[in-house]
Amino acid sequence: MSDTQLFEGAGDQEIRRPLMEKVVAISFIVSVIGTIGLGVTYWVGGQPQVEGGFLFLALGGIGVGIVSWGKYLVPQGPYVQERHEMKSAPEDLDAMHASLSRGLGQVGRRKFLLRLLGGAVGVFGIINLFPFLRSLGPVPGKSLFVTNWKHGSELVTADGRTVLASDLEVGGVMTVFPKGFEGEPSNAIDQVILVRAADYDLVTRPGRETWGPQGYLAFSKVCTHAGCPVGLYQELTQQLLCPCHQSLFDVLTGATNVFGPAPRPLPQLPLYVGSDGVLRSQSGFDEPIGPGFWERGA
Repeated sequence: MSDTQLFEGAGDQEIRRPLMEKVVAISFIVSVIGTIGLGVTYWVGGQPQVEGGFLFLALGGIGVGIVSWGKYLVPQGPYVQERHEMKSAPEDLDAMHASLSRGLGQVGRRKFLLRLLGGAVGVFGIINLFPFLRSLGPVPGKSLFVTNWKHGSELVTADGRTVLASDLEVGGVMTVFPKGFEGEPSNAIDQVILVRAADYDLVTRPGRETWGPQGYLAFSKVCTHAGCPVGLYQELTQQLLCPCHQSLFDVLTGATNVFGPAPRPLPQLPLYVGSDGVLRSQSGFDEPIGPGFWERGA
């Protein structure tokens, strides 16, 4: 069979192999020349236009050569491969059927075994739930609902100094804790922001007539949105600002949220002034503090 016969059947695109071999060879030679020219030009100082031209020859020669090689020198299909019939002999099929039948016959109580397997897996899964549940820690109980504030708790600063009713001028603000818990690890839930909004008794809501003696108002410092500390007080508007997400709370209306994502007001701590002039709490908070879990019970 000659080279010409190999390309018969290609129709209008029939190309003789020797001619295309020359085309491919010339393309690669042009590419080599272009690469050498690019290198020499770069070595002697470079010239962008000349380098671009040589680069075009180098890459173009390779491209034309590869495409021509693949299109005209590689035999084209489709091809049909003659293959003998791939069929198992009758005796091999009989042997396979006999093997399968023997295996099925040995498992006479399949349903029972499958149910037993399901039961074993189920019991295994249930038993292994206990370590998982235990790893979640002790049940919180009522600890999520209470703080360390109680009736008669003295208000103290972070360094333990007792807060007197004469300590703040109108517009003043400070962070306070119940005495004895200012240094406790759990004091984050006890922190309260104390504001003196006036020099007379304030009532923020019905039922809180005695909660704001001499203009002192106390609110949980834990924001009801994401738990950030609400530590900024704007005296002009008498609002508390949470710096994390810009929630604003109006202290004169019980720290109701007037702007931002906070879903509910800050819980208010009821106060009274003792005979010794010390600010104290009438009781703990009457609602849960903080965000998340608490919103469900609000």
